Amino acid sequence: MAAIGPRGDGAGEAAPLTLADYARSARARLAPAVWDFLEGGAGEERTLAANTEAFDRYWLRPSVLRGASRPDTATEILGRRWDAPLAVAPVAYHTLAHPAGEAATVRGTAAAAAVPVVISTFASRAVEDLTGRGVPVWLQVYCLRDRAVTRGLVERAERAGVEALVLTVDAPHLGRRLRDVRNGFRLPAGVVPANLTGGDGFADPSVHAREEFDPDLDWTVLAWLRSVSPLPIVVKGVLTGADAVLAIEAGADAVVVSNHGGRQLDGVPATLDVLPEIAEAAAGRVPLLLDGGVRRGRDVLTALALGARAVLVGRPVLHGLAAGGPDGVTGVLRILLDELTDAMSLAGVRALADITPDLLRRSGDR
Repeated sequence: MAAIGPRGDGAGEAAPLTLADYARSARARLAPAVWDFLEGGAGEERTLAANTEAFDRYWLRPSVLRGASRPDTATEILGRRWDAPLAVAPVAYHTLAHPAGEAATVRGTAAAAAVPVVISTFASRAVEDLTGRGVPVWLQVYCLRDRAVTRGLVERAERAGVEALVLTVDAPHLGRRLRDVRNGFRLPAGVVPANLTGGDGFADPSVHAREEFDPDLDWTVLAWLRSVSPLPIVVKGVLTGADAVLAIEAGADAVVVSNHGGRQLDGVPATLDVLPEIAEAAAGRVPLLLDGGVRRGRDVLTALALGARAVLVGRPVLHGLAAGGPDGVTGVLRILLDELTDAMSLAGVRALADITPDLLRRSGDR
């Protein structure tokens, strides 16, 4: 496959004004196979497309004369104050987008806002180099067949100052990602998980997952993880109200409504479409977060109106990283924050607590 890295210096480009601008800039800089690995989904990519399309089915219903010129975007989740209801979603191997990898992502996030960065089990920079940098760091966890490896990573992360564990539950193996199959994708030399060992065994992510991920997990894995660490456990990958209830009953401290960015089972619904069902089932017992398809500040507002406490953003952060390193990450997050603040002000929303389902109208509804 082609080498990673820039395909041009970007000279003459206008300053990005939207997340779509950053995506175009990133695509121009990355080798095609790397772009496909980061951007692609499973199967025919129906779910990948549905995640973004779902937001376009909603219209905002503003209220006027509300004195909302300076909206407050702050929230508190799992005992930590966030500057805004968004976080960086876990994505593996940030060094595919920039040589400094997750270190650049953390640095760029800290320059934008005090919001969490969720690093992947397959982060390409050591966890000790990512904590204590001005933003909360959470660790995404795949529970491997060798529980000792997972335990060692969790204990190491806790010692480093990680503040929560995000257990991914929708990946007994990786989905069939046809772009990667067609490209014969392999990780380029030097792109490895910095917090795991295994030599060249990680080069083909799909093969590695089939060999190392535990496909027989059940809800008892939360009790096992709780026995390993006292950190809060966030369950990521829930798409039904019934599973949300099971997660809460098993001890989850928060739930992420997620279809893995459309990268696992193609044909499942957009996360926004199932959020109301899950919010009703959870009944406020734990915070709900959502990922998948968030590309604008008003998307954040829409998700919050349907029951999320915050959203996670993945691909756009990698776009910013590829386009401009830490400054690109800062730019992406600032655009989202500026758009969110603008949307709240124009919609007459002074604080996140004021956001209710009445803020929205779905296309076709009367």
